Amino acid sequence: MPVKSGVFTRRALMIMAVQAGILGTLAYRLYDLQVIKGGELKKLAQRNRTSKRLIAPSRGTMYDRCGVLVAGNFPNWRALLMPEETTDIAAVIERFSAIVPLDDRDRARIERDRRHLRRYVPLTLKEFLSWDDMARIGLNAPTLPGVLVDVGSTRDYPLKELTAHIVGYVAPPNEADAQKDSIFSLPGMRIGRAGLEQTQEDRLRGQPGSVEMEVNALGRVIGEIERVDGLPGNKLGLTIDTELQSQVLSRVGDRIASAVVMDCRNGEVMAMVSTPSFDPSLFDSGVSHAQWNAWMSDSRTPLVDKAVSGLYPPGSTFKPAVAMAALTSKAVSPGERFSCPGYYDLGGVRFHCWNRYGHGSINMHQALKYSCDVYFYQVARRCGIEAIQKSGNLFGLGTKLDIELPHTRAGSIPTPAERRKHGFHWNGGDTVNAGIGQGLVQVTPLALATYASRLASGRMISPHLIRSINDQTLPQSTFNVAEEMPFARSDLDVVRGGMFAVVNEPQGTAPAARLSIPGVQMAGKTGSAQVRRVPRALRESGHFNSMNLPWEYRPHALFICYAPYDNPRYSVAVIVEHGNAGATEAAPLAARIMTDTLLRDPASRTPLSRNTVASADMTMSQQGGMEDKIP
Repeated sequence: MPVKSGVFTRRALMIMAVQAGILGTLAYRLYDLQVIKGGELKKLAQRNRTSKRLIAPSRGTMYDRCGVLVAGNFPNWRALLMPEETTDIAAVIERFSAIVPLDDRDRARIERDRRHLRRYVPLTLKEFLSWDDMARIGLNAPTLPGVLVDVGSTRDYPLKELTAHIVGYVAPPNEADAQKDSIFSLPGMRIGRAGLEQTQEDRLRGQPGSVEMEVNALGRVIGEIERVDGLPGNKLGLTIDTELQSQVLSRVGDRIASAVVMDCRNGEVMAMVSTPSFDPSLFDSGVSHAQWNAWMSDSRTPLVDKAVSGLYPPGSTFKPAVAMAALTSKAVSPGERFSCPGYYDLGGVRFHCWNRYGHGSINMHQALKYSCDVYFYQVARRCGIEAIQKSGNLFGLGTKLDIELPHTRAGSIPTPAERRKHGFHWNGGDTVNAGIGQGLVQVTPLALATYASRLASGRMISPHLIRSINDQTLPQSTFNVAEEMPFARSDLDVVRGGMFAVVNEPQGTAPAARLSIPGVQMAGKTGSAQVRRVPRALRESGHFNSMNLPWEYRPHALFICYAPYDNPRYSVAVIVEHGNAGATEAAPLAARIMTDTLLRDPASRTPLSRNTVASADMTMSQQGGMEDKIP
């Protein structure tokens, strides 16, 4: 049969055209995939094969002035879930819980994180895994897509209660923290909640790193491809001497008290104790409700740093500031004498002296030495509350101190104008009470230590806790230690002489505070701050003894001091809650603390003499205070 060439040719052309179209389409598609979209598809393929995430940085460490670790880190093995690597998060969590049990707190935290974290941020399933936990997770890995075991760090406080109030603690970030800064969404991140951990958060936090891992189609981690370590937080060197801190804590014992030791020359805080204390390590993994309720119901307030947050009437420790106000304002001269019959009457109200028999006619030196209340009632009336406030503020009382701690309180030395702003009336009795550090005057133990340092040095000493950052010592100019106080040297010498007499002269109120270190003498001032008014009839009966009151109604016992007297190096402030009398409770305690400080000499780490420690303690225990002394 003859071939129809025309028909064949048309059919062949059509087939060739279809084939060419198909090949062209394939060629274009290949060009599109390999050339145009090649880079993007390569990234997608790499992303399916790998998983990359940020890792929390190592938190900065803290050391005391001698290199003793006070806040560090130790490894924390934890189980993470990568939401992007699994299709059913809830099912994986349930399977994980069957292998490593999750309690109600774990489940609540995971559910919260699921709601608020982005899918590329890992979920922390469980922290502080044991070796058995990790073995079970590894054995069941095929059924746990997206789950991996990772190592992070947990905050470690090796000294526990000893430095808790100074260093503070860290805790897991909350939702508000995560919204403020996405770095707090990372597993293992902690944020400072108290102490230096809180105020130095920016310095301690560090910068996050990253890790890239290879995963299979099921989301199981096969291996680690690359890890880029983040930048750890800064290393902080503190002014605290932890050995001295331990000695002070031992001296304070089970009292509810606060004690501060400062270097008079530069404001370095050598020791700062607030009792009772707590273990800051408990906050890292989360405090139980039972523990929290126990703390909250404890009337001794262990979580409160009494050294910077506790407010107390200064009692007679305030008298040197009142004396300086009188001398500076020229309201009273050092030799001017006032009569003390044992009381002072004002507007039908009788204000008593602690010595109901009175001190007779006395001058300023004697008034400080005997801690005469009636003398300072009259001096306060003479110079006025405004001059007293100005003097107190210059000494650091009633004003906020710029120390590197949160929740520091300023205390108060109110004036009539300030009281009227709040709708209160001011009368002469308020001024009289302020003259002996009672009534509306309130201070912190840290402020008292600063006050003693400024009295001793005559300079505007500012307390501080940070000595170095990354081993670079901070310049002393940072702390403004060179500025002299606006007081005449002669006036300061009068007050210092009175404080010397308190401890070292016959009939001073604090003979129990005399130091037994050869050639070293101390100046100080006793104080006893009433927490409850004593009825006039009871006081005048001659049978009143504050030790017979229930513990919570007894006065607070206070003492401030500095030594050596002729070349001041350290100041100490002690407040014993409801300790009754500064002369018999706070003064001996402060003397022992000062002795420990001088013998250790933490500023230069060169002890004066350790052979006299035992004899000094024995001598001080044998020295008696004036019986039932209130100042």
